[in-house]
Order: sequence, then C-alpha cells, then structure tokens
Amino acid sequence: MKVIETDLPGCLVFEPRVFGDDRGYFYESFNTDKLTPLGLDLKWKQGNVSSSVKGVLRGLHYQWPKPQGKLVSVVEGEVWDVAVDIRRGSPTFGKWTAAVLSADNKRHFWIPPGFAHGFAVLSERAVFTYLCTETYDAAADANIRWADPDLAIDWPVSDPSLSPRDAVAPLLKDIALDRLPTHQG
Repeated sequence: MKVIETDLPGCLVFEPRVFGDDRGYFYESFNTDKLTPLGLDLKWKQGNVSSSVKGVLRGLHYQWPKPQGKLVSVVEGEVWDVAVDIRRGSPTFGKWTAAVLSADNKRHFWIPPGFAHGFAVLSERAVFTYLCTETYDAAADANIRWADPDLAIDWPVSDPSLSPRDAVAPLLKDIALDRLPTHQG
C-alpha cells in the first residue's frame, strides 16, 4: 500500500497494490496492521454506501459533538473528494485538500474526526463507500456551505445538484464556536 500525504496533516490517501489478470483484479481495501503504525487505530462503527449521478455535490458535512473519522472510496465511477479542517485552534483551520477517487485508481481517502467532508461526482454515476469511526447521530449532524468564499474550494463543478439542506448550509464564519470541533494537539 502506498501512503500519499496531503496538504492537511492527518488527511491521507491510500493507494492499494492491485493484483490483476485477464479474469479481473484483487486488492486489500483495509488492513489494521498496516494502518496502526501510521497512528490510525481504527475501530469502525458504521459503513455507508451512496450512489449519485454526474454533477451531484454532497457536503460539506460533519458531526459535532460526536465527530466521525471516515475512510472513503469509490467502487464505481469517479468523484472529486474534499476534506476541510474545521477544528477550532488548528493551525490549518479553514484549509482544504482534495483527491480524485475512482473505481480505476482504487484510492481511499482518510478524513480524520473534526474535518468537514464533501464530494462532487465527475462520472455519469458514482457509488461511494464510507467506513465511519462513529455512528450517525442526527442531533450532531451539521454542514457548511459548499461554496463558502472564505474556504475558496476549487470545485470542478460550477452549478452542482444539491440537496435542499446543502443549498442553504451556513458559512463557516456563521457557525457558533461550540458547534465546531476543537483541535487536540
């Protein structure tokens, strides 16, 4: 497995070794023994799968006070995936990083707890998987506007298809501080 560091400390992209022949391919999508030495002692509590069509943008989502770490990947299609550091007191607060995830590159993106997450679908359809370190809690569910000018995320879609909730999400600067995670370190 190749580990690719991003601009944001803690956000990592994993590129698995793929073994293939004319019958298909095999790769290891998760291995605790390989991730623990990287400081990731992961215990999954929930797994999710979503399907979206081209031009859909989901996010930017996070949970507080029960933050979720997410290991995300795409099993069909291609997305542009974004993580935003929203931890109060973090030296990278308000900064973002992105990775292209696809069925072809088989990459996985680790988004630590305390980061907002979103993605835009680039292919005709995408099937997206999430392994989460915390179960979903509707009372902790929150979001930030995808086009927040202070974040200046360079989304590859200009007029995305949004959920009603994502269309009216607040700007990061308008979120009460007690509704944001705190940097631990």
